[in-house]
Amino acid sequence: MPEHFWIETLGCPKNQVDSAKIAGTLLGDGLVQAATADDADLVVVNTCAFIDAARQESVETVEYLVANRREGVKVVVTGCLAARVGEELLTSIPGIDLVADVGVPISISAGPRWRPSVGREASHHLMDLPRSRSESPWAYVKIAEGCDRQCGFCAIPSFRGPQASRTVGSILDEVEGLEVAEVVLVAQDLASYGNDLDARGSLNALVREIRRRVDRVRLLYLYPSSLTNELVDTIISTDVSYFDLSLQHVSPNLLRRMRRFGGASRFLERIDHIRALDPGATFRSSFILGYPGETEEDHDALLSFIEEADLDWVGFFPYSKEEGTYAADLDDQVPRELALERLRECSEIQDAITSRKRRELVGTTARVLIDAPGVARSQREAPEIDGIIKVDDRLAVGSFVEVEILAAEGPDLTATPVVGERFARNTK
Repeated sequence: MPEHFWIETLGCPKNQVDSAKIAGTLLGDGLVQAATADDADLVVVNTCAFIDAARQESVETVEYLVANRREGVKVVVTGCLAARVGEELLTSIPGIDLVADVGVPISISAGPRWRPSVGREASHHLMDLPRSRSESPWAYVKIAEGCDRQCGFCAIPSFRGPQASRTVGSILDEVEGLEVAEVVLVAQDLASYGNDLDARGSLNALVREIRRRVDRVRLLYLYPSSLTNELVDTIISTDVSYFDLSLQHVSPNLLRRMRRFGGASRFLERIDHIRALDPGATFRSSFILGYPGETEEDHDALLSFIEEADLDWVGFFPYSKEEGTYAADLDDQVPRELALERLRECSEIQDAITSRKRRELVGTTARVLIDAPGVARSQREAPEIDGIIKVDDRLAVGSFVEVEILAAEGPDLTATPVVGERFARNTK
């Protein structure tokens, strides 16, 4: 009887792609995917280590799975936490059977319990491993690993290495094998795709090629300085006019301390330019509160920007001091309580903006993809991170349906098919 495996995935969409690749290799080795962790003979924990809260969640998850496993079940830890602290996990959490660096093959056999990769070749190779057909009508596709930037708050380059882009051919092969209606492209620095291959601007060609194969292409994690006019035009041309801009703050002085680009006026000018091209464009961003040296003036500038930019979706995060980063040694560290207070102020303003923008959609129509029974998304909503559109649970999963928006409640909408669309029902 074949062994069963379970993969517990923590962290960002990029980790979800890695887990899909790991699952593909385990299936190829003859294992069978279990329905739950309790049914598995092998449990793999794909961890996150981006910030302190993510590391704590990863540690607690591993501890729980080790403590509650059945006799004979093996527990393997991989992912960013494994890459970052490696052997320390084996001593801090007794009972782990193997800690494998990112990209190192998952197998329980005789040998060292800590298996590091050689440089970053293994994690880059992981991207090109096969994966199974997606069970959802959409899928994340990772097009590059690592990052060449040196943002003051981020430790990712230290354990994911410099950027390494996949070839267009390998990406297109994966897209075709997934058999999905929507592909969501991810990377640490998506807009820099191809730079390491001496193919600057090749993201435009890649997006166009994927669009020929699927109905929707969505791009996440766009660094603002790499968002060229050509890339803006390409995104708009896909009919998914969704711009996920990694801004992090708007104070020029603080951004320089972050080792990042821009400022409020430059960001607003770019957003206005995109809206002039497509008034219906959707915007998402994220901001860090309490970065070392953030003053009340910096915070007031961010509050003003949030109101003026009128973004659709925003995530706010308190600064996390990461060992080995530039910011860890900066002076003027902001008390965490103050950072959280600033975060609450920003969230209160943005929640009102998001709710208003969702209410403004009532009475309009939209073409939606049915993700699951009763759950749909238009081009305005990225999967798993934005609001949803609630629909009749008999509409066929994987189909596109034209709907009328009937109501809004916070980030979520309720809709019904327009006349002539009611035949698209899920008969399962």
